[in-house]
Amino acid sequence: MSVLKAQRSVSKMEFVNCAGEIYDETINFLTRLSARYSRLIAEPIAKLAGEVEDHAEKANSIYPSDDQRRALRKAHLLEARASLMALDTRLSKCYRIMYLNPEGCFTTSTGRQVESEKAKEKLDKMAQRLGDLIDRENELLKGQIKKF
Repeated sequence: MSVLKAQRSVSKMEFVNCAGEIYDETINFLTRLSARYSRLIAEPIAKLAGEVEDHAEKANSIYPSDDQRRALRKAHLLEARASLMALDTRLSKCYRIMYLNPEGCFTTSTGRQVESEKAKEKLDKMAQRLGDLIDRENELLKGQIKKF
């Protein structure tokens, strides 16, 4: 029998799923950068998103059966959260750069640039989605860390 979505509890593994979503959305966001900026800032930002996902996976793979394993799991959770906070800062800087020329971030199927106002709306929606995911992951990681 299915449980209504509103009545489901948060899965203990949700922080891993959310980290994966953050990685995917970050890559999608970074593909909107112009070539001159992407060479400079895209790789380190993508690496931070990968670190969040990697540390979440590592923490989840360690069953806390003794003190050493509990400490190792907590260390990975803390590393994931630290990378997440750094990612948040870097993405805001990236957003500011993209907002200077939003129409350069999007093209239509025919190859034309999207109007400035529409591009700003799209950019805002992408940034909001990423920000919401980061906030959710932060809460999930803090919840996991509190258990130790």
